[in-house]
Amino acid sequence: MVSTADGTTDRTTDPTADHRTRLTVLVALAANLVIAVAKAVGGVVAGSPALLSEAAHSVADSLNEVFLLAALRRSRRPADKQHPFGYGKERFFWSLLAAVGIFVMGGCFSFFQGVEALRTGADEKFSGYVVGLIVLGVAFVAEGVSLLRALHQVRRQGGGLAGVRDPALRTVVAEDGTAVLGVTLAAIGMALHMVTGQVVWEACASLAIGVLLVYVAYGLGRTARDQLIGEAADPETGARIRALLDAQPEIDSVEALFTMKTGLDSTLVAARVDLMPGLDSERVEEVAVRIKRSIAHTVPEADRIFLDVTDRPARETRESPAATGERGGA
Repeated sequence: MVSTADGTTDRTTDPTADHRTRLTVLVALAANLVIAVAKAVGGVVAGSPALLSEAAHSVADSLNEVFLLAALRRSRRPADKQHPFGYGKERFFWSLLAAVGIFVMGGCFSFFQGVEALRTGADEKFSGYVVGLIVLGVAFVAEGVSLLRALHQVRRQGGGLAGVRDPALRTVVAEDGTAVLGVTLAAIGMALHMVTGQVVWEACASLAIGVLLVYVAYGLGRTARDQLIGEAADPETGARIRALLDAQPEIDSVEALFTMKTGLDSTLVAARVDLMPGLDSERVEEVAVRIKRSIAHTVPEADRIFLDVTDRPARETRESPAATGERGGA
């Protein structure tokens, strides 16, 4: 964290938290690579569509872990002339690619395997069932270990799953949780196929895995999209900033307040304020610097703070495009 002349800060992501997240991602990557090979070999040997669907799922997860490692490295770069607000949104971009990977490589392939099994059928020997179930058992243990590692980090950070702000960690938790459920579905489908001799059970398991992956991909993609477009800070943070501005004796009224998350631990704050009459230019500058420093102290994630001093009537300001969100706002 580096202080600037106006009292704002230039912040990069907490390196300690990044190190823990990177370790979590590496554990997930190692588990998925081993499991993907085992599932693919077992799926071919057993001729199991559900197992092949799970192999595609693990391949997609492995590629996504590579995306997340890239996000962790690239998002730590400091701001420069080309990107004056830093590279914090790199995390959101690579998380969006991970969601697309889950949808295309995992969900679509699982649907394909399920439909093909229903269309052509599948004959398996008893030895094929045994191989498939053993592979799924090993996969369940490996995915469970990876999931426990991710959940352990979530607990250390506090706030529970709903409070996970890091898109890389959130993606790993979603992937590993989905993988455990997917392996369970595949095992149930294979066991029912073995007992009844009806391939429809494995086909339905493959289709269910596809639905699960598409649902998870949609959820992750929607969150990443909102973050890339530009999400406002949470209402509590916005309320704290407005309360601080309202409490300043030199401010007559706060005409507009805007916030936007520019990274995992960084937020842009822009406020249009009407100052009390009679302040000279030097006094205005002194007040602006003090207010910025107060905001940065009260809200540590606010690392880009802009104040626009205006003497326009409050009603005119509130009805301006910038305050209403219409196109063309300043």
